[in-house]
Amino acid sequence: MTLSTSPKLIKGGLVVLNDAGTAVARSIALQYNPDTLSRSYQVQGAGGEGGAERATPFRLKGPAIETLRIEAEIDATDALEFPDSNADAVRFGIAPQLAALEQLVNPTSEQLTRLDALASAGTLEIVPPDAPLVLFVWSAQRVVPVRVTDFSITEEAFDPALNPIRAKVSLGLRVLTTDDLGFAHRGGALFLNHLRAREALAGRSGSATLQSLGVNGPP
Repeated sequence: MTLSTSPKLIKGGLVVLNDAGTAVARSIALQYNPDTLSRSYQVQGAGGEGGAERATPFRLKGPAIETLRIEAEIDATDALEFPDSNADAVRFGIAPQLAALEQLVNPTSEQLTRLDALASAGTLEIVPPDAPLVLFVWSAQRVVPVRVTDFSITEEAFDPALNPIRAKVSLGLRVLTTDDLGFAHRGGALFLNHLRAREALAGRSGSATLQSLGVNGPP
C-alpha cells in the first residue's frame, strides 16, 4: 500500500447563516483558491491633530475597518469530462454556482413580494429585511463576519446553449466588527474570536532586540 504525501487541500469560501445566526443556511466553497487575497485597513482613531491649540493624543476609538478583495475562477471543464455524473453542469454550466453568489447581494423574491404587499396595504413604515449573516472562511483560523460590498462576474466561455462554463468572479468584502454588530450579536462574538486569534498569532512573532535596531537601551 502506498501512502500519499500530498497535503489535504482545504478550500476557502463563504458560509451563510440562517436569520437567527444559529445554523448554516448555505455554504459556498471556492472551486479554486485564489493565488492572492488582498486586505486593507482603515484606522478608526481620534485626536493627534496639531494646529494653533495643543495637540491631543491619538486614540484608537474602535477596530480598524478591514476590507478584503478576492479574485476567483469558476470552470465547468472538469465536471463536463464526466457528464453522466454531472447532469447539472451539462444542463446549466456554472450558472448554479454564479446564482448562489448572486443571492448574497439580492433580497429573495419572497421578501420583495412581502414588501410590495405591505406597501399596497398602506403600511406607513416599511423596514427592509435584514441581510443574512455571511462568514468569510479562510481556514479554521480565519472565520470573520463580512458584508459583500461589491461583486462582479466576467463570463468567458459558453456552451452551445449559451450557458456560462467559465467565469472570473471579483468579490469585495468588508469585515463586520463589534462596532457594526454589537457585542451580543452572533457576528460580534465571531469577530472577537477572530481578534483574539490574531492577537495570539502576534504573540508568536517574537520581538526584535533593541541592538538590532541600532540602539542600546530604551530611547
